[in-house]
Amino acid sequence: MSSRRAQTASLGEVPPARSRHQGRRSAVALADDLAVVGTADGDVLAFDAASDGPPTPRWRHETDGDPSVVAAVPFDGGVAVGERSARGQIRCHDADGGVRWTYDARSDLGAAQRETRFLLPFVAALAADGDRLYAAARRYERRTDADGDDVRHFESAVYAFESDGSVAWTYRTDASPIALSVRGGRVAVAYNRCPGDHQHGLVVLDAADGSPRWMWDPGTDGQRRVGDVALLADGAVLSSHGDYCGYRLDAGGSERWRVPLATPTDVAGDTVYAYPNHVRATDAGAVFVTGNTYPEEGRQTDARHPNEHTAVGVSLAGERRWSAPVGGFASGLGAAGDLLAVPGAQHFRDRDADAHALRLFDVADGPVETFDTDGVVTAAAVADGRAVAVEEPVVYHDDGRERGAYRLHRLETANAAAGPRR
Repeated sequence: MSSRRAQTASLGEVPPARSRHQGRRSAVALADDLAVVGTADGDVLAFDAASDGPPTPRWRHETDGDPSVVAAVPFDGGVAVGERSARGQIRCHDADGGVRWTYDARSDLGAAQRETRFLLPFVAALAADGDRLYAAARRYERRTDADGDDVRHFESAVYAFESDGSVAWTYRTDASPIALSVRGGRVAVAYNRCPGDHQHGLVVLDAADGSPRWMWDPGTDGQRRVGDVALLADGAVLSSHGDYCGYRLDAGGSERWRVPLATPTDVAGDTVYAYPNHVRATDAGAVFVTGNTYPEEGRQTDARHPNEHTAVGVSLAGERRWSAPVGGFASGLGAAGDLLAVPGAQHFRDRDADAHALRLFDVADGPVETFDTDGVVTAAAVADGRAVAVEEPVVYHDDGRERGAYRLHRLETANAAAGPRR
C-alpha cells in the first residue's frame, strides 16, 4: 500500500475543526466531469475533475444566511445538495450551476427550537435512482415530558422527488434518519435514534409510493438502533448501533447472519465499545466501518476498543475476510462498484495527526491505497477511476497547532474495483 499526494484546489477559509466532532459541514460528489463541493458557508463549488493538473473552478453558487451543505449526489445530469440550516433546504443544480428547484424541509419539520447548529433542520442523506431523488431530513429538539424529565424529540421526513422537484410521496416519523439506500424498487431508511413512538431502526419502503414493505429492529434497550444500510438484490446489510454488530437480512427482513464488530470488551478493567457507523455492500461482499471508543460508564476512558476506527470486510456468507485501520472518525463513505473511499477525520481521544488520510479499499480484498493529508478528511466520493476528498483544517486542544487547509483533493485511482458493479 502506497502513500502519495493528490492534485488540490482551495475551498477558501473555514474555522478549523477541533478535537471533538461537530457534525458534518462539507460534502462532495462526482457528477460526470465535475467535482461538486458543498461548503461549510453554504456555497456550492464545482471544479473540472477530468484535467491532469489541479482542479480548476467551473462555477460557484453562493447562498445567503448561515447554512452548511452537508449532502451531495449526482442527479438528472446535475447535482442535488442538502443543507443543515434554518430552512433545511434540498436543492437541485444543473450542470452549469443553475438552480432547477428547491424544497425547504422546515415547512414539514418546523423551525429550529433555537439557532444552534445541532437543532437546525438537517438533510441527513440523499440518494438518486434514475429520475427520482430521495432525501431524509430531520429536526432535533429537547422537550420536557409529563414527568418533568428532559427528553429528546425528532421530527423527520423521507421524500421522493421527481426530476422537476415535485414531491411524489413523503414518509414521516418521530425518529432520526441517518442513511438511505435505493435499489430494485425499494428505499431503505436507517434510523439511528428512536426515542418516540417509531421503534424500528430499519424501514424498507416501496419506491413507487412510499408505503412500508417491511421493518426491522435490533431489539435492544435504549434509543440507539441502526447506523447505516446497504440494499442487496435479495435483502440488505446493515450496521447496528443497538448491539454493535453487522447484519445481513433476507428479502423479507429475516436475519441471515450477525457479525460482532465492536461489541463491549474489557480493556484493562474498563468495558468499552464502538459504534459500527457505515456499511457498503456489493455482490463481492460487505465492508463495515467503526467509529470512536466509548466506555459503558461515563464518557472518558484511557482504554481503546481493539476494533475502533476499523474497516472490516465480510463475505456475503458472513465470514470475516480482512480488517484494516481507517485512522479516525469517518462521517461518511464514498463508493463506486467495489471501490470504497473512507475519509479519516479526528481520533478525538488520541488526536494522532499522522493518521489523517483518505483510505481506499476493495470490498473483497481490503486496503488499496492511502493518501495522506495535513488536516482531517471529512467527505469523499469515487467514480470512473477517480477519487475526490474534502480536507478541513484542524486544531487539537492539547497542542494548539493548526494543521491543514480547506481544500479539495483529486486523484486517479487506477483501480479496477471502481467499475460499475453494485
